Amino acid sequence: MSLIRFQQVITKQPIAASYNIISRSFANEAKNQPEPPKNNKKSFSDKLKEGPSFGDFVGGKTLSVEEALELKTPKNKQLVNRKGHTRLPEWLKTEIPKGDNYTRIKKNLRDLKLHTVCEEARCPNIGDCWGGGEHETATATIMLMGDECTRGCRFCSVKTNKNPKPLDPNEPENTAEAISRWGLDYVVLTSVDRDDLPDGGANHFSSTIKKLKAKSPQMLVECLTGDFQGDLKQVELVAQSGLDVYAHNMETVEALTPYVRDRKAKYRQSLSVLKHAKQTVPTLLTKTSIMLGCGETDEEVYQTLKDLREAEVDWVTLGQYMRPTKKHMKVSDYVTPEKFAYWEKVGQELGFTYTASGPLVRSSYKAGEMFVANILKQRKKQFEEFAQLQAKKSGEVNAQL
Repeated sequence: MSLIRFQQVITKQPIAASYNIISRSFANEAKNQPEPPKNNKKSFSDKLKEGPSFGDFVGGKTLSVEEALELKTPKNKQLVNRKGHTRLPEWLKTEIPKGDNYTRIKKNLRDLKLHTVCEEARCPNIGDCWGGGEHETATATIMLMGDECTRGCRFCSVKTNKNPKPLDPNEPENTAEAISRWGLDYVVLTSVDRDDLPDGGANHFSSTIKKLKAKSPQMLVECLTGDFQGDLKQVELVAQSGLDVYAHNMETVEALTPYVRDRKAKYRQSLSVLKHAKQTVPTLLTKTSIMLGCGETDEEVYQTLKDLREAEVDWVTLGQYMRPTKKHMKVSDYVTPEKFAYWEKVGQELGFTYTASGPLVRSSYKAGEMFVANILKQRKKQFEEFAQLQAKKSGEVNAQL
């Protein structure tokens, strides 16, 4: 027994003895003291008697759908576990991905040694997007130029390396071949940031798009690029390569950009990428994505949406930030589905062609692709009709001459 424990044993004995002596000396006086008040805590049976009867339940009004859903959601949505971490709300929980189409795409990716942002970023919608369906657009997001990024954003789970592996010269051909096999309607090409390359990977993007369009002319292609460190010549190169949608993600509001994104990323720089892509090819749809739950205010979100409209961005998606691992930035708050519905309405009022807003919506989420596919086809038809009309007018003028 240590000295400390021995001292504790010695000191405890006299204290207990003195307590007993004192209690005995006042034993007779204690009898004359008034009795302590009884505990007024009601028993369970008392509560039942005072509570609503069976008739109250039966005679109550019928709940609306909104009221019924409200009962399912706890009043305090920001539930915290024992370790102090905010628990995941019910509306953010998804099923394990499965299905024949999902399995087939995953196998082809492994065979051709291709990467997808769906897997690398641990996207919760991977089963939905890869699965597709009879009346849905099957979508996959291919990540070009390897799986190591030269930047380290605080929200992203993609690996970081200042000196990643050299580009695979066969990747554009392999990617085009794989996608043509899958029979997809819509494909998203994205990449890690490659600040180690002089062109930031723009030529690699361009080559992949051209090969893909050569093999599958009817397929709709979206490119989700980085900011090329503000080099707008590289933006032009990608925009003119034959794609249908040019996407670049803002990620967050201006005030939080230095804390959420890598220090090389700039809010105004990202806006200039989207604006220049539209100016280069006016028929392109431009698109961006914003995460909510990082600590932004409503005023900041609204200002960001206004900035995007001024840059003539067509399509915006808003989704909940979800922490990939404990090493990443913490979630500030879980935004409710009702709030996301509000931002969708705001997007429509500001004039975006399409606004996809919801807890599980991501920049490449399938929710908007069917809509955008229809828009692109309608635009293509309109331009063809316009070209035919112009040719007809030109022929009539030549005939008169």
